[in-house]
Amino acid sequence: MRKTAAMAALAAAAVSFTAPAHAADSEGRLQIKVLGTYVMPDGDLSKVKVDEIGLPADLKTEANDNFVPTVAIEYFLADSISLETICCVTQHDVDVSSGSLEGAELVSDAKIIPATLTVKYHFAPDGAIRPYVGAGPSYFIFIDEKPGKAAVGLGADKFRMNDKFGVALQAGVDIPVGDNGMALTLDAKRYFLKSSAHWFANGEEVISTRHDIDPWLLSAGVAFRF
Repeated sequence: MRKTAAMAALAAAAVSFTAPAHAADSEGRLQIKVLGTYVMPDGDLSKVKVDEIGLPADLKTEANDNFVPTVAIEYFLADSISLETICCVTQHDVDVSSGSLEGAELVSDAKIIPATLTVKYHFAPDGAIRPYVGAGPSYFIFIDEKPGKAAVGLGADKFRMNDKFGVALQAGVDIPVGDNGMALTLDAKRYFLKSSAHWFANGEEVISTRHDIDPWLLSAGVAFRF
């Protein structure tokens, strides 16, 4: 139910961006960005809450990086102020990064939808180079997550990560190409959020941990303003 509500809210926000503006902007109010995004999550283990199998005391974890296509939808409320949301799905494993279990896969192919809405300030909206900063809430939705091979070997048959709210900080630059509304764009986002991971065996929770997700999203691509 939470996932459905979050996706409905995101869709409503995206639709609202296309509402008519009170004053026409010569470059248009709506901007669409098509990007390639390198996702670098942390995945560091911050706390073990339940341990029924005897995990090593020095256990550390990390999540792998991924490269994904991304679409950003941006609506300009004014020349220097805009709202932006992004659409992408990224997939990650979580492995043990040190100790006797180093390299062991604990989480397999967890897919994440980083629902995000940022308010952006553009420093030079009419310039040849247009830098911006932004910030706003995020809601990470985890789907189709599975226990990794090592966790299955320890008896786990089900895995779940909790969806979580977080905060995103953003900075980037748009560089117009010609006068047709096209631009090159570079963007960096840093998210701050924690999530809990839960492994189950025969319906009983055997491991519960807390992780710092805190990913960087580094993007490059093209923008089209209408």
